[in-house]
Amino acid sequence: MRILYHHRLASKDGQLVHVEELVRALERCGHTVRVLAPPLYEDRPFGAEGGIVDRLKRGLPAWVYELLELAYGLLAGLRLAAAARRVRPDLLYERYSLHTPAGLLARALTRVPLLLEVNAPLAEERARFDGLALPRLARAVERAIWRRADRVLVVSEVLAGRVRAAGVPGDRIVVTPNGVDLARLDAAPTEAEARRTLGLEGRLVLGFVGFVKAWHGLATVLDWLARTPRPEAVLVVAGDGPARPELERRAAALGLGERVRFLGIVPRERIAAVIRSFDIALQPAVVDYAAPLKLVEYMALGRAILAPDSANIREVLRHGESAWLVPPEGLHAGLDRLAADPALRAALGATARATVEARGLTWEANARRVEELARTLGVEAALSLGPAPSAGRGAR
Repeated sequence: MRILYHHRLASKDGQLVHVEELVRALERCGHTVRVLAPPLYEDRPFGAEGGIVDRLKRGLPAWVYELLELAYGLLAGLRLAAAARRVRPDLLYERYSLHTPAGLLARALTRVPLLLEVNAPLAEERARFDGLALPRLARAVERAIWRRADRVLVVSEVLAGRVRAAGVPGDRIVVTPNGVDLARLDAAPTEAEARRTLGLEGRLVLGFVGFVKAWHGLATVLDWLARTPRPEAVLVVAGDGPARPELERRAAALGLGERVRFLGIVPRERIAAVIRSFDIALQPAVVDYAAPLKLVEYMALGRAILAPDSANIREVLRHGESAWLVPPEGLHAGLDRLAADPALRAALGATARATVEARGLTWEANARRVEELARTLGVEAALSLGPAPSAGRGAR
């Protein structure tokens, strides 16, 4: 099967991981995948922010920026349709972005079936966290894109409910949780090796991976560190983000010193080793529709997870069996419990890993799901069709 995969990501972060892992899994399954991305995307290093996109967002009136986003989305649709005519794909696959009806336009122009991957209700998310000058336009474009895709792939049942509420029939919505590449993670250094490399021998390691924002709740973890009678406890943060400077100031004010370690952006090939060093893997807070990629990686690496007791998290984790789930006010109590009970931590980690295997939370399983959806849309999923013609600039 020939797949033309489109995304409009301007930054290279956890979203990139999702894109690249799924593409690799599809290729391992024997399919030819061509990726059409923004022209400036390919040369940016992992961890890079949006560059010119971020500068435009900061420098222009919000309503002007949002109209430019929509104009770019329409232009991307023409580029995608032109690429489809060259590549002759059996399937279009698009990662949904706000104000970007590219896949929808390409589908209309080429009649190639479209699978739309939705990781968040972006009109709602942007309005909540950044603000929208034209919220009605954003919601209208979002509903149109969702309703006209042949299938909508979402990362959680909670998000599926949002998509149904927007008018997408339930039989066109498919829940596809995030996955992992077990072979890659299993090749990571052992826990002892990882701790030795990071200088964490003899420590009780609390760990967090990802983009660091204020709502992630790491400030509460710092408060726990300052009051716990366990001087061996340390917090390791692998990632960067807008909340890091304030967290560093707070850690200094609390006198935590070397008990808090910000590693900054960690190369993708080293992140599994960092996670291996964690005794307690943290997801202190989460938006209610998300399926954080870090959680599945924590699970696959057998870490004891502390996470919110929310409906989307309960879709993959069970309290007291595969994780320790707490209400918002229960984070300190949860840390107390896990810090005091290494046997519980080991049991939670083992069950979490077994859950990944039992439920098939892997990128290969997601690729097979794409195959099956293609078949339901009348696409013959051949294992090898040979090289596809080039899609041109910006294509992988």
